[in-house]
Amino acid sequence: MTARTTHLDAGVRTALRAVSAAAKKGLGDPGLAELVQIRASQLNHCAFCLDMHLSIARKDGVVGESQLDLLDAWEEAGDVFDARERAALELTEAVTLLTYGFVPDEVYGRAAKHFDEARLAHLVALITVINSWNRLMVGRRIPPGSTRW
Repeated sequence: MTARTTHLDAGVRTALRAVSAAAKKGLGDPGLAELVQIRASQLNHCAFCLDMHLSIARKDGVVGESQLDLLDAWEEAGDVFDARERAALELTEAVTLLTYGFVPDEVYGRAAKHFDEARLAHLVALITVINSWNRLMVGRRIPPGSTRW
């Protein structure tokens, strides 16, 4: 696969990186941040972001291999994911797949049981920004491992 374009305005790149960093910092859980970003990237079929975030999760050791192996089937993975992680992954899917309209109140409510208001806001911001990155990379067909994007 060849990229359609590798041009990305430096201001856009800087702004998205800043939102990503602020959301991750505010969430305060590097492992959960990687799980959320990987799950959204799976749903959006973004090979570039999957490659990047799987590498980060493995290199930094913030996510266990069994979680990475079973993330695509997290709902069926038993106790591999705890209730907090499940709530975050469910919210990730609801925010990423807006096919049926708004994020259901029940989904948001389940997440709110595990995160205070500030961390929940950072979680939603992280989900939103990874979806933006996914769309930028998929829309331009940036291949995994590319250093020019």
